[in-house]
Amino acid sequence: MKLEGERQLVRIFIGEQDRWRGRPLYEAIVDEARALGLAGATVFKGILGYGCKAHLHTAKLLELSYDAPIVVEIVDARAKIAKLLPKLQAMVTEGLVTIEKVHVILYRADAAKPRSGR
Repeated sequence: MKLEGERQLVRIFIGEQDRWRGRPLYEAIVDEARALGLAGATVFKGILGYGCKAHLHTAKLLELSYDAPIVVEIVDARAKIAKLLPKLQAMVTEGLVTIEKVHVILYRADAAKPRSGR
């Protein structure tokens, strides 16, 4: 897949405890991106953060409510990202979704390694 050049980066800020149809929201978003054929998605787990309600999301082991901040990043062409946005509208009931223009300079996979399925 050739991805170099001007593309879009979608960043989704949610909490680890957020759910979509009974499963972790971040997993559901990655699965949706994969089903739509987007180039890839990465999930990052944060240490500390807060959003519009100023509720602290933390990964401290001693906290009673464990809800670490999660960021999902997806990069692809504008047209492919546009197919994901309506899905995110439905899935992300609390959080932040941003889009920015990025310039991809390299995107490749080792052709000798087999791709693993989920």
